Amino acid sequence: MSTTQSERLRGLLEPLVVRTGLDLEEVTVTAAGKRRQLLVVVDSDEGVQLDAVAALSREISQALDASDAMGDAEYVLEVTSPGTDRPLTEPRHFRRNSGRLVKLQLKERGELIARIMTVDDAGLDLEVPGVKGRKPKPARADFAEIEKARVEVEFNRKNAAGDDVHEGDGVQDDADDDVHDEDVDVHDVHEDDENDENDEEA
Repeated sequence: MSTTQSERLRGLLEPLVVRTGLDLEEVTVTAAGKRRQLLVVVDSDEGVQLDAVAALSREISQALDASDAMGDAEYVLEVTSPGTDRPLTEPRHFRRNSGRLVKLQLKERGELIARIMTVDDAGLDLEVPGVKGRKPKPARADFAEIEKARVEVEFNRKNAAGDDVHEGDGVQDDADDDVHDEDVDVHDVHEDDENDENDEEA
């Protein structure tokens, strides 16, 4: 996707997303067979509810139909929330993953795997898990020294209630209605349905 198209799409879609109380995290256009795919990733501190995604998807679809931002070629619109494999790049990303184990690449200290305990304006208070029966240790990482960061998936992580959370099995650790990109995707297909039927018959 060209920078110009990316800027146009973000400029068109961000006001719609912000109006619903969500953050626009990502807008990408990629080739998907004969069509293109427009991926719109949204998030919030409270998570993203299915009905909010569905309503936002309809609004985005209408706004795109009324503009020429996607041109005349067919495309598939997908509105979703971020997956656990997305890079953590903004303070809000770390805040929304408080309690999770993350892998940090630090400028001077190299790689650090630790759990986010609290997040402030300058950085993260962390807890480094103990190994071989040792106690966890506190640590600190300022945003200025973080080069890369991602969530580490834990297959037997405890939630706030002390229950096991099996992330590898797709179990959500927040509200059951939260939308995750591996669980629920909302698609709006902009295409000629008659042409698809003819293709199948052929």
